[in-house]
Amino acid sequence: MEGLTTRQAEILEFIRENIERSGMAPTRAEVALRFGFKSKNAAADHLRALEHKGYIKLHAELSRGIQLLEEADPDLIPIIGSVAAGLPIEAIENHDHAMPVPQGMFSKRPTYLLRVKGDSMKDAGILEGDLIAVYKTSIARKGQIVVARIDNEVTVKYLDQEGGKIKLVPANMSYQPIMVSPDDMVIEGVFVGLIRDSFGV
Repeated sequence: MEGLTTRQAEILEFIRENIERSGMAPTRAEVALRFGFKSKNAAADHLRALEHKGYIKLHAELSRGIQLLEEADPDLIPIIGSVAAGLPIEAIENHDHAMPVPQGMFSKRPTYLLRVKGDSMKDAGILEGDLIAVYKTSIARKGQIVVARIDNEVTVKYLDQEGGKIKLVPANMSYQPIMVSPDDMVIEGVFVGLIRDSFGV
């Protein structure tokens, strides 16, 4: 089965969440609204890609005609690049790998995995070369480990706040916290777990 892009993985998770919550798949319009697409056609393109890759079956005659395929592997999580555990580095959005992740392995199902570069989070048990499991969200609480984007670069740190600014705190005394205005930072997701393996991206 072909791997998913980050956006495809997010849409697939959105479909699953809708079915689990309400018993119904979302409409194409709801997919477009959720992901900020300008038209239902853009949503339809992503859904056709998911169908082509074997994750869903589309029933065009139905408003909510998105069927999750039982034979699809729901545990395949894309590895979409690298994230700095030091100073921010440029994120690599494309990916060539995916990893099967058992259901229930983490408290929340991750949207994607990121490879860690650097050692600024080593005292939190996050080491260089680890894969961190990230749940895609723009909302996080103080004290959570987050993946934050600053000027199109990403970093992983504890989230804090000080004097009206966001404070991204490392877990290594050798590094200083990063202070940034809330307007200059976007939370890309929250850390939900870690996988330590022996291969690289």
